[in-house]
Amino acid sequence: MTGTVTEAPAERVIHLKKFRVRYREAGTGHPVVLLHGSGPGATGLTNFSPNIGPLARRFRVLAIDMPGWGDSDTQTAETGYDHAGVLVEFLDALGIGTAALVGNSMGGMTSIEAATRHPDRISHLITMGVPAPVHLVFSPGDGPSEGLAVLFQAYRDPSPANMRRLVEVMVYDNSFATDELAEARSRAALDKPEHLASWNDRIDAQQGFPYFSLGTQVRGITAPTLLIHGRDDRVVSYENSLHLVSLIPDSRLVLLNRCGHWAQIEHAAEFNRTVESFIAATG
Repeated sequence: MTGTVTEAPAERVIHLKKFRVRYREAGTGHPVVLLHGSGPGATGLTNFSPNIGPLARRFRVLAIDMPGWGDSDTQTAETGYDHAGVLVEFLDALGIGTAALVGNSMGGMTSIEAATRHPDRISHLITMGVPAPVHLVFSPGDGPSEGLAVLFQAYRDPSPANMRRLVEVMVYDNSFATDELAEARSRAALDKPEHLASWNDRIDAQQGFPYFSLGTQVRGITAPTLLIHGRDDRVVSYENSLHLVSLIPDSRLVLLNRCGHWAQIEHAAEFNRTVESFIAATG
């Protein structure tokens, strides 16, 4: 039964073992957890602003600020950087047995890691612009992509000018890269210098993401999987999703022309319809 959601998502805070985590919640029904990307100033709300309301007409939507982002606590070397573990602890704290995961970029990495390590907790797996934890054949291998290079620079200097470069490289259509968005992301990043320092310290220490050690373990994912990727993604090449769809048994790939790294924003209406029907059809 599809309803109507007219109110803004409720802001909530939950205290986990190591972190105070803020999230937004709207709607009822099967839980759908939205996991944002890694850019400075990113939050669950900003990464999924055109998606929360439409998806909440049918599902219970939860958009998290993961530790190290938004209004949640900062992650450090002492607390660890286990986002998949935090996600499962979050589900436990809310009494959620299984949930659909919708993850953009870093959020997609968290989703895939959770679906690999905790298959009994994940009902559906949906990713957008996610890197694959396997060796790529055709994508550049001698350094970060164009988009990641811009992202790293924005973490060092989250000025409005650098944030403008960041939002421009995230999209195909620059009409989405507004001055207002760049300035808002800059303010959000500068308001949380501890988040910036945590990311930069991790990069300086060359601490990798445990996700990339999964390799072909992703073959064991049992959740129905939908991979969405922009053909014009300058941050994470669509070759990554081509690899993943060849590895994950119950998977399918939607490749969008004229689309960058933020499929959920640039093609919001199509994204919302596709995700809703996928979860409903494979539930």
